[in-house]
Amino acid sequence: MKVLKFGGTSVGSADRIKKVAALISNGEAKVVVLSAMSGTTNSLVQIANYLFEKKNDLAAQLIEGLRSQYFDVVMELFTKEESQEIVKELINSHFDFLQGFTQDSFTIHEEKAVLAQGELISTALLHYYLKEQGISSCLLRALQFMRIDKDLEPDHFYIKENLNRLLNENEGEQLFITQGFICRNTYGEIDNLKRGGSDYTASLIGVALEANEVQIWTDIDGMHNNDPRVVDETNPIKQLSFDEAAELAYFGAKILHPSSILPAKNANIPVRLKSTLSPDSPGTLITKEADGRGVKAIAAKDGISAIKINSGRMLLAYGFLRKVFEIFELYTTPIDMITTSEVAVSVTVDDATQLSNIQQELEKYGAVEIDSGQTIICVVGDFIKKEKGMAADILDKFRNIPIRMISYGGSNHNISFLINTSDKELALKSLNELLSLIHI
Repeated sequence: MKVLKFGGTSVGSADRIKKVAALISNGEAKVVVLSAMSGTTNSLVQIANYLFEKKNDLAAQLIEGLRSQYFDVVMELFTKEESQEIVKELINSHFDFLQGFTQDSFTIHEEKAVLAQGELISTALLHYYLKEQGISSCLLRALQFMRIDKDLEPDHFYIKENLNRLLNENEGEQLFITQGFICRNTYGEIDNLKRGGSDYTASLIGVALEANEVQIWTDIDGMHNNDPRVVDETNPIKQLSFDEAAELAYFGAKILHPSSILPAKNANIPVRLKSTLSPDSPGTLITKEADGRGVKAIAAKDGISAIKINSGRMLLAYGFLRKVFEIFELYTTPIDMITTSEVAVSVTVDDATQLSNIQQELEKYGAVEIDSGQTIICVVGDFIKKEKGMAADILDKFRNIPIRMISYGGSNHNISFLINTSDKELALKSLNELLSLIHI
């Protein structure tokens, strides 16, 4: 059994849905996880915002506009009038459901139900298209097996038991279609996985079914060794370890969310990144074992703020760092990088929502400096303990670039540098020369 996840752009049009149908119809046992059609979730978020703001007329207009777009997809996707009418009726049921919120009060619980509609519609479109083509498939409702607990973490036992029950009830079926991103919470309400969305769903399903492989299909032929938007002639990486892939995903590689790797890593289930535009390309395989040593890839994460706390009270004082970290925990703001000296500590964050509150709390312990407009450059490989001189080679590429912070030694797979965002392009292009130094 394999688990295949297709993102929003992969099912973003009638033509794309047809291509996905062709890719999955090879007779192999698989579970196919779909995101909402590209653009749908953004529209649903805007609808929810209008409803929160009590701009119900604007919400109603946007709902009708989205309904019309889906009708156009239906007419292009299906050739039989009978199929068109069945799917139009289904589409109407979803959008009538959304219109119902314009007639009543709206809360955060209803918002989650609104956001779930995109995945419910995309999976129905694929399922009914396969049916029209004479291809047997089973539509599984993620809301029947995907659940998070009171800590908002996946309820692995519940997922495994209920997913396997549903598959056993459809014994003999080889092709299963289900929704990514959406789930129920411990109270039975519609919720979502947030972090990693549909990628996370695919990984959790892979673990529950003890799958042979989890495949993440996008428009890109694997995880590239540098940012193709900045550097010319980047290449997909043939193989990465789970740790290397997680570092790249966390520090800027958009093709995969870092949270989605952890379940597969814990269960030692290979993850393969593939492209719907070039399905014959091998993509990137992510496994327990690393392949080769040296610098394998470079990623950049923008929107970073650096926070420096300088305090004489740090000198020989224990408990200071705990107090600092408790402030970030209080305002639910994760830290990316950290460096310390005898009298100061510097950290970085990528979420500035609570930055003013954090600064106010930190000033109780010392002088606080904040630098925004920063970028983390992450150099990933399997080299820190094994390759003499590699760190020097990397540092040499920054000889003309001011460095605000360095994180080195916390991981065997990552050296990170904090620089001004204005220097990002120069850093990525300079570091690109090191990609030829990989040792197999």
